[in-house]
Amino acid sequence: MSKAFVREDQDDDDDDLPPPADDAPAPRNYITPAGHARIREELLRLIDVDRPEVVRIVSWAASNGDRSENGDYIYGKRRLREIDRRIRFLTRRLDAAVVVDASRQENRDQVFFGATVTYLRNGSSQETVTIVGVDEVEPSTGRVSWVSPVAKALIKAREGDSVVLRTPQGVDELEILTVSYPCAPA
Repeated sequence: MSKAFVREDQDDDDDDLPPPADDAPAPRNYITPAGHARIREELLRLIDVDRPEVVRIVSWAASNGDRSENGDYIYGKRRLREIDRRIRFLTRRLDAAVVVDASRQENRDQVFFGATVTYLRNGSSQETVTIVGVDEVEPSTGRVSWVSPVAKALIKAREGDSVVLRTPQGVDELEILTVSYPCAPA
């Protein structure tokens, strides 16, 4: 039967990552130790808590008889697919993860992954960003991805350097005021 005649309620996209070629290495997923721990905790919670609870509800709903109009069964199965999709995504992200501990950075006056950088944009506004992994981005708190345009402009620069950032509004000059890293654990 053609897919044109079959109603499917779910997307077949498992995650936002393109499938890797057979011989191509997995893309690097740089991540901080805290970000790695957060993703791992979410994965374990989904596997150990959320999924078993939804399976219990779906099993109970299936035992009630007619499944075609059973809301608990229908929505439980949908939630189970969402959980399984998220588990696959998180597993792939952790498999590709390269944990970078910024507290061990030796060259502490130069910008690398994990650095917190304070800079002056166009000589007027002061901004502070922390360069983190793609899975840890929080723009509202100044956490930017290492592949973002701002981070790419800042990487390898030193305190006192000025770098150019090309934006859709034009060219901005960023003067690096301070570079800091987390303290090394004792």
